[in-house]
Amino acid sequence: MPGERRTIFPLKSIQSSIAFAFSCLLLLAIAATSLSCYRLSVDAVENNSRSYIKEVINQVNTNIQSYVDNMENISLLAMTNKDVKYYISNDSFISDEESRPYEKRISDLFQSILYTRKDIASIMVFGYNGRFVSDRRITTLNPNAKIEDQAWYRNARLAGGKSVLSAPHVQNIIQNEYRWVVSLSRELKNVDGLTADGIFLVDLNLNVINDLCSQINLGSKGYVFIVDGDGNIVYHPQQQLIYSNLRTEKIAEVTAASSGSSFEVDDAQGKRFYSVKDTNFGWKIVGVAYETDLIGYKSTLGRTLLITLAAVAISLFVSVVLSHRLSRPIRHLQRSMRLVEKGDFDVQAEVTQMNEIGQLSRTFNMMVAQIKNLMQEIIRTQENKRRSELQALQAQINPHFLYNTLDSIVWMAEQKQHEEVVLMTSALAKLFRASIAKDQELVPIRVEMEHIRNYLLIQKMRYANKLDYRLEFDEAVLNDRMPKILLQPFVENAIYHGIRNKPDLGTIVIRAMQRGGRIVFEIEDDGLGMTAEQLEKIRETGDGENRSKGIGISNVDERIKLICGPAYGVRIRSEREVGTCVTITIPKWPAKG
Repeated sequence: MPGERRTIFPLKSIQSSIAFAFSCLLLLAIAATSLSCYRLSVDAVENNSRSYIKEVINQVNTNIQSYVDNMENISLLAMTNKDVKYYISNDSFISDEESRPYEKRISDLFQSILYTRKDIASIMVFGYNGRFVSDRRITTLNPNAKIEDQAWYRNARLAGGKSVLSAPHVQNIIQNEYRWVVSLSRELKNVDGLTADGIFLVDLNLNVINDLCSQINLGSKGYVFIVDGDGNIVYHPQQQLIYSNLRTEKIAEVTAASSGSSFEVDDAQGKRFYSVKDTNFGWKIVGVAYETDLIGYKSTLGRTLLITLAAVAISLFVSVVLSHRLSRPIRHLQRSMRLVEKGDFDVQAEVTQMNEIGQLSRTFNMMVAQIKNLMQEIIRTQENKRRSELQALQAQINPHFLYNTLDSIVWMAEQKQHEEVVLMTSALAKLFRASIAKDQELVPIRVEMEHIRNYLLIQKMRYANKLDYRLEFDEAVLNDRMPKILLQPFVENAIYHGIRNKPDLGTIVIRAMQRGGRIVFEIEDDGLGMTAEQLEKIRETGDGENRSKGIGISNVDERIKLICGPAYGVRIRSEREVGTCVTITIPKWPAKG
């Protein structure tokens, strides 16, 4: 009709027009930014590849460091073994006949280690007093190999008690044996740290290092190799070719590179990237990746980008066509979702059709019902979790206390102190009976007082000249109830950190009293006390450095708040050389009628 404006693409609604206009703008924006995005993506692939190489060699470093740490732990076992220390000590004057039992026990110890560690070739100890023992009952040293001339022996003496890891070498110290190993050696220092008695040696097979490195995949041609501090190759996937001079590596560049750095090399073997990581024991772990592997990623990225652009264009076109038809049920579903967002989980979306939108509405209804059920289940689970946490906190007991108590019982039995044995054993039995009882969470304060009395009785017998105590419980509160095993962690801390290291007698006073509608407990000692910094650290972290030694202050405080509420809990005040006082506040729970 005259005067009527025609459009190129007639649309039936404003919503369709807006959808189409935004679709065109989006397509133009994607087309304009495709090249820059591709370039940025290519750079990102290269950077991510280099980051991946660094992560891989960091993981290799962690695995090898863990392996070396295990070997150092074995050396610590030898350093602390009484038989080894006495056997190689310059102060031990024993004949060859008297030394044989020591040799047998030490050899049995080393054999038990080798039985569980197939990657260890041998374990030996060379004393400065001329004695020698290994993992074998009968060992003959190579007369042509002087121990003092061995690099691992010299380096261990120079290291002054630190572990030294050698380069791969042929170990010829044992007659008629020639093994390709890496040696970990360490000088066995005395307690004073100034003198030493000998050298500890562990020969490690290279199989573990080969297995750790050979499984690393850095593309189709990338690899990992290891060099020591002098540039000697410890591991290389083509080690034989390098030793035969049929292949070379950039050892000088690797040796000069700092830890965490990387550099590029472009030669006849192709362009490749080197990433270097230093270990704590002098080795360098190097990851090598080839650019040809990255090019493959670039081409894949380009094809992916084209496919993505095509898919976006098709999706936008389809969305314009279907937007009008789908808009109404989607709006209905959106309104239902807003109601759910406000917390109404009884809403049900209307399902008018059985197409995708209808299925979405049906799935939404199922999801809302499931969320409602899950929320109820979470409430029940949290409640069960709270009860389980409380039971777990109640079940904790310091094993060192049990071991020390049993040792004291054995000592008193050996001294024929039968009455003391009966008394301590009875107190320990009562203490454990109270600890493992699970029939109730709240117990009368009278029962908790008896539990603490038994605990202090045991500690008093152990620290007769170091510990005294008083229980000052108000008779009016003895029938009230409290959470069980509440006071023992603080009494234990008072003994071990306040009284035990005090030069003279220390006293612990435990009080229980009623203040208003609350029950207040105080555990006060006249021990060493704490500085302001130590007290602040405990307030910030909950239990300072005592987490591994008992239940812990934070756990008890958390337990009280879980049971009683946030208004109750634990407070600590302390002064250096004066003592410490812990105040615990709980509600008043009268005895059951």
